Amino acid sequence: MDAPAFMKDSIIIADDDPQIVIALKLLLQAEGYKVTAVDNPSTLLEKLKTQEYALALIDLNYQADTTSGAEGLQLISKIKQLDELLPIIVMTGYSSVDIAVDAMKRGAADFITKPWKNDRLLAILSAQIKLRHSELKGQKLHQHNTLLRDEQRASHNNLIAHSASMQQLLSQVRKLAKSDMNILFTGENGTGKSLLADYLHQHSGRQLQPFISVNMGAISESLFESEMFGHVKGAFTDAKNQRIGRFELADNGTVFLDEIANISLTQQAKLLRVLEEKQFEKLGSSKTQQVNVRVVSATNSPLNELVENKEFRQDLLYRLNTVEIHIPSLRSRIEDIVPLAENFLMTYAKKYQLSPPSFTPEAIIALKGYQWPGNIRELNHMIERAIFLCADEKITVNDLGISQQNNVISNNGFDFSCATLDEIEYKIINERLALFQQKPNETAESLGLSRSAYYRRIEKYKL
Repeated sequence: MDAPAFMKDSIIIADDDPQIVIALKLLLQAEGYKVTAVDNPSTLLEKLKTQEYALALIDLNYQADTTSGAEGLQLISKIKQLDELLPIIVMTGYSSVDIAVDAMKRGAADFITKPWKNDRLLAILSAQIKLRHSELKGQKLHQHNTLLRDEQRASHNNLIAHSASMQQLLSQVRKLAKSDMNILFTGENGTGKSLLADYLHQHSGRQLQPFISVNMGAISESLFESEMFGHVKGAFTDAKNQRIGRFELADNGTVFLDEIANISLTQQAKLLRVLEEKQFEKLGSSKTQQVNVRVVSATNSPLNELVENKEFRQDLLYRLNTVEIHIPSLRSRIEDIVPLAENFLMTYAKKYQLSPPSFTPEAIIALKGYQWPGNIRELNHMIERAIFLCADEKITVNDLGISQQNNVISNNGFDFSCATLDEIEYKIINERLALFQQKPNETAESLGLSRSAYYRRIEKYKL
């Protein structure tokens, strides 16, 4: 990934000699660098607290002490406390091996004497800035790989879409992927929201950049800022090293905020700012950083109802759902059930080095008739278990653990004469949702239900 623009061309100079500053500015600006100049250590430190630079070029001697280099050596130590990765080039009018060695020990990257040779100075600056980019990229890569190992992100190639509803949905996702709009995926637990977020990223112009997935419900209040925005060394008791947050890791790519409804109002306010301004500060730092990310989020909760109950910020919802995409439940896409089951079967047979069994006709009927409250995630776990329970390379209904009592819809259709009131209500609401393409307002109106009554039933039946 290319380094951000500010890392390519921002250099800060500290020297109390105006002629030196003018000469350096002319040289560096001609080479395309953006230059900030200060004439004392304290001003430089204040600048570093609020702005990001690719490199610091500092004098070792200032007005308080013009020969020993003590001020400059102290300044190096203080800079490293603020930003341990910032390259520091020191310069002095008095060539001294002892001072050079001491400067290096304190963290200086290189040492030049005045008057300098332009070619050598420019070569040193270029090399150190490239090294800084490399170190930051390595730090991001390490954290990114750790996240991938922890989360075991599923491959977008495993998407199964034989049903018309899913084919239409994937077509819509591919079209929206070309934009930079924020997307909100809604749907029941286990319907594949994270898989579709990855699918969207892989079909976008950001596909070669990071895809960072965050389970928002798993982040505690106390760790929210550190996880999302990072922290600097010493920001709190256990902050022994600088940490890059999820938004910075996702720079130029996509950040996926799963279970977005599970964060507190305090966390929502902190999240809103980075969505509105594309800016944040690491915990323990006042330095504002810019970030360029696309935000994709997901929830199984009715966010509009949460907004009405003052449990979710309306302004945050508007930032998240530029486009809202509802993912149908597995029971409403019957054509996908068996292909998904067969895909999981082959995957686990390969993983455990087993001969892949097949489903009995009765097992296929049971798979199609089961209501799948846990959706694709439940099907996945069911097949993994069944592959070890089956005998004679045939998976039966008993191996699946599906009893006929669990099925509201049989292979011959729905039998109202034997169904309970809840089963009948579930059947009617489910069919009406399909008729109105999962649109809540139209579905509720057709059933003669208020919005709150409608959502109570949606929650009750996990639709």
